[in-house]
Amino acid sequence: MEKQKTTRRVSVLGTGGWGTALSLVLHSKGHNVTLWGSTPDYVEFLKKQRENKKYLKGINIPHDLKITSEIESAQDQVDLIVVAIPTPYVRKTLQPFKSHYTPGTPIVSVIKGIENETLMRGSEILSDMFVKPPIALLLGPSHAEEVARNLPTTVVVTSEDIKVATEIQEIFITEHFRVYTNSDVVGVEIGTSVKNVIAIAAGICDGLGFGDNSKAALITRGLAEMTRLGVAMGGQRDTFSGLAGIGDLITTCVSPYGRNRMVGELIAKGKKLSQVLEEMDQIAEGILTTKSVCTLAEKYNVEMPITREIFNVLFEDKDPMKAVKELMLREPKSEIEGS
Repeated sequence: MEKQKTTRRVSVLGTGGWGTALSLVLHSKGHNVTLWGSTPDYVEFLKKQRENKKYLKGINIPHDLKITSEIESAQDQVDLIVVAIPTPYVRKTLQPFKSHYTPGTPIVSVIKGIENETLMRGSEILSDMFVKPPIALLLGPSHAEEVARNLPTTVVVTSEDIKVATEIQEIFITEHFRVYTNSDVVGVEIGTSVKNVIAIAAGICDGLGFGDNSKAALITRGLAEMTRLGVAMGGQRDTFSGLAGIGDLITTCVSPYGRNRMVGELIAKGKKLSQVLEEMDQIAEGILTTKSVCTLAEKYNVEMPITREIFNVLFEDKDPMKAVKELMLREPKSEIEGS
């Protein structure tokens, strides 16, 4: 017997490319979707144009997909909240929602970053802000540009409560958007945050004109770094061999859509970080996350040489080529830790 479909009232917070793409995925399944944005002028533009030209050009937004900048409207009797807001802006943007939140309403985080001031991951920020919310993560190798065009994509939904994860899996999964479950919240969030830092390094490789050998080495050793940190923080080693580990890392390091990779490429070609930031119309999570990851590496006594050199390039104005040479000339080691 075919499983009966249940229509949910879902509020997606964040009118960036990813928030818009997820709204389209949910709408395609027949859910009652409201897309909320914090900037009234841009929300009005979206309502009239029905195209997110700034973040997701060329994709039509159906007229029955509601778009609003009103907090009350976005929180009216919803069954599910999806938070698609960059890490540095989560607290400020969601603060007005606290008084409108109905305790027990599940929250899905697609946040890929670590807060500088608190070193909190996305799920921890949400738990800190709201009263005991059931939280799930929806993360993995998933560029908005491809998801919005119905190109096959696979992600993981992660929660400490497997019942919550299974429920979210059923809400999101489509013939184009496959969702697996995972219970390793720490591992998934560390993997999908650290990969943005490694992607900046991948961009530097591209900007310096390096080849496939260099990129393969970077991805492999970057995976080793994120695994070391994730395991030290309580994550499961197997997670980093999956979609939220190597999967997301590959996508972010090789894709032309990757903002973090682009940041590294521009810096390698001679631009200063301040210039890159001025020219970007979207946030690259890996920039600020680099600071957090370096602090976490020190806290947990984890060796992360690539991350440290990216910090030096971004914030100490170190020459990218010099950083690469120093990485290559580090003391010889065994590839297998502990051997």
